[in-house]
Amino acid sequence: MLEIKSHDGPARQGKYQATKTPNILQITQESVVPDEPMPYDVPREMAKWSVENTIENAQKGDVDQIAVLHGAKYPDLRLECASALEELGYRLFLVANTDDLLRKPQDLLKIITSLRENMSPNSALFFPFAELNFIPLLVYLGVDLFGDSSADFYAKIGVMTTPHGNYDLQQYPIYDFTPEELKKYNRDSLDFVLREVRAHIQNGTLRNLVEERCCSSPEAMSALRILDRDYGDFLDGYTQLY
Repeated sequence: MLEIKSHDGPARQGKYQATKTPNILQITQESVVPDEPMPYDVPREMAKWSVENTIENAQKGDVDQIAVLHGAKYPDLRLECASALEELGYRLFLVANTDDLLRKPQDLLKIITSLRENMSPNSALFFPFAELNFIPLLVYLGVDLFGDSSADFYAKIGVMTTPHGNYDLQQYPIYDFTPEELKKYNRDSLDFVLREVRAHIQNGTLRNLVEERCCSSPEAMSALRILDRDYGDFLDGYTQLY
């Protein structure tokens, strides 16, 4: 269960077990409840079947494990999955299909804001794959935990990740990294971004960081503009009044 210490807009700073959030969460295959994986863009019947089987599998699992939120591109199915898993006692949730959501700003906002508005505030959302320049916005939306799989993936294909964007080192030979050095650099960049986010939440300036980083990503900027235009009630509900 996530213990919330403070808010900066919808963003939450807290503690999950011994980890200060937002932060990196190390997971293993054994720490995730068996689920029913499903691609993102599928017919509703297939997405519903995935949700039903995921919930059935979770009934046999340990509530201290990580449950997976399926439902493909359908926000109501995602919420149905989350509600059923919360009723079973789960409080840590992996959001499925995150790489697809990052490419579809409208879908990302519909799904994440719906989850955050309807789930228990003490339930933590885990985003296993995220671009570094997207992380401040995801935290601003209420995501609590992130995986380092993106850092390792980009290292394998020779791409250096930075808070503002990614560099293919064959095209932009900024450093002559070995594969292990590049993996460490990418992981350190992820750690820096999350430390930076926590510091901004503490100082009440996360929105400034969100606007700065979204400028370096067309998808993130589109998501921020849609958020401001269409989700004013969501933002107002967490904004401190002076």
